Amino acid sequence: MYAIIETGGKQYKVTNDEVIFVEKLDAEANATVSFNVVALGTDDGIKVGTPYVDGAKVTGEVLKNGKGKKIRVATYKPKKGEKRALGHRQPYTKVQIKTIEA
Repeated sequence: MYAIIETGGKQYKVTNDEVIFVEKLDAEANATVSFNVVALGTDDGIKVGTPYVDGAKVTGEVLKNGKGKKIRVATYKPKKGEKRALGHRQPYTKVQIKTIEA
């Protein structure tokens, strides 16, 4: 069984006991979070919601909050003497999927 969940403006295909990295959630470590289920895949077939599947729920446990690797961004304008370099670290939440209820 698998589920397609929606969080942070993105959709993820998850199964039981899977660990995923999602956009930062407002939850502390060891907290339980639930996600909206967009589609549900079972042995009987696929059930798609409009926009969410009624009665379906995916719960997970927050393992940690952190920041990703730094990416370097540089801008440059020729003949103007203008250049700039900066970095960015995207915050994330590491979640382990516990249950998928249909």
